[in-house]
Amino acid sequence: SGCGTFTCLSSGIAAISGLLMGYELGLISGAILQISSILALSCKEQEIIVSSLLFGALFASLTGGFLIDRFGRRLSIIIASSLLVLGSLILLPYESYEILIVGRIAIGISISLSSIATCVYIAEIAPQHRRGLLVSLNELMIVTGILFAYISNYAFASISHGWKYMFGLVIPLGALQTIAMYFLPPSPRFLVMKNNDEAARKVLERLRGTSDATKELTVIKSSLKDEHQYGFLDLFHSKNNMRARILVGLTLVFFVQTTGQPNILFYASTVLKAVGFKSNEAASLASTGVGVVKVVSTVPATAFVDQVGSKTFLCIGSSVMAVSLVTMGLVNWNIHMNFTNVCRSQSPEGFFLQRPGNFTVTNGSFKDLFASMASTERLSFDAQRSPDVARTGESNRTALTGGKSTTGSHMESGEVPVVLKWLSLASLLVYVAAFSIGLGPMSWLVLSEIFPGGIRGRAMALTSSMNWGINLLISLTFLTVTELIGLSWVCFIYTIMSLASLAFVIVFIPETKGCSLEQISMELAK
Repeated sequence: SGCGTFTCLSSGIAAISGLLMGYELGLISGAILQISSILALSCKEQEIIVSSLLFGALFASLTGGFLIDRFGRRLSIIIASSLLVLGSLILLPYESYEILIVGRIAIGISISLSSIATCVYIAEIAPQHRRGLLVSLNELMIVTGILFAYISNYAFASISHGWKYMFGLVIPLGALQTIAMYFLPPSPRFLVMKNNDEAARKVLERLRGTSDATKELTVIKSSLKDEHQYGFLDLFHSKNNMRARILVGLTLVFFVQTTGQPNILFYASTVLKAVGFKSNEAASLASTGVGVVKVVSTVPATAFVDQVGSKTFLCIGSSVMAVSLVTMGLVNWNIHMNFTNVCRSQSPEGFFLQRPGNFTVTNGSFKDLFASMASTERLSFDAQRSPDVARTGESNRTALTGGKSTTGSHMESGEVPVVLKWLSLASLLVYVAAFSIGLGPMSWLVLSEIFPGGIRGRAMALTSSMNWGINLLISLTFLTVTELIGLSWVCFIYTIMSLASLAFVIVFIPETKGCSLEQISMELAK
């Protein structure tokens, strides 16, 4: 009742934004391997390319809320999809470090704007008894996009200029969403905000499959009558508990990031190589397994959230995350492999010269680490480009280690016991699954519900900027922190944050299942 084919179709087309977002987030972990070899990038330059998307996303989250509340949710999604297509087209013709940064910033702006607008749009067109399912559909699409990105990374890894195919795959889908969104209706709540009641009534009748939506329209008008007067600064005032609501939202996204999940996304292959999956192929396949687990775990959360409730899923997810992180920390305590020194901060001339296969090392300790951990990866890529380059690279590596080949002996000496390797992978997958039923989808569902309609876009944008800002900070410092204290202690810190998030959810997060957006807003205002 009230959730017909047209409502589901509209939500599904809007949720394509989630698929595009997940793909762009997961894509760079594979693409950067080829890009860094072709352009001979230092690790600092690689970090800047990876992080440029986050800079764009942070910028959009600071400004996108005003665009969403002023021009509408649907138009914002159309603009975001168009920008993603444009950003991807910028990347393809050139092999330039600067162009890559510009294109990635444009893509970051796109996925940030669309992530806010999509959640708000779906929440506002969905009937109350199916809102959880339809909003969580966006998270399901995000993790599906991540899985497709991992598969794309593996499929194009051995193809010359495969990174261009990786970036280009999203262009048709982004263009298709841009066109399809043009034919979908605006949010009825946005139309009421713009005093277009007659258009809002027609949209509601079409969405609900009924000839009379007067009752729902009256409820929306009554609610928005008081809410429309809100300004951005009212988010920080005590009136109607707005300050408490925004603090709940900001704290929730704080825990989304500080429980460590973004690092699994950006550094999955690095972590897996550190715990014993040494070849690029093995690490890629294992990280694809991470993507599969994210999708499979998100499905039940999406399907049953309206029956079980978002608060229950948040509690279950945080609890299981804490257990799996403790296990991962204890296992890694017994694995003595340091994967971070490969990307230590070095001067460009002290890192390696500007052509793969011919490089100079000026730091003795770095020499051994680079030789033992990076030789196989570099050699395999060089071999694809030129057998002569590969032989040159191997002779250089042999010379570095006093005449001994480094492709076997060093790796064997650091062999990880099979039981520990697979136990570490199992605990990692459980951790990913727990996040995918809890903080992953449920936090954004809660955020789309707890703010008044008149200021929902700006409130979501503020929480989104917190999300992207912490994501940027954590992702830029993960390798440094892990190098200082070790992977085990990083896991233990994430465990503490998971337990803190559990306590926060129990005390502060309201249960919203079965309630309309207007009912939730009235209850929270008391």
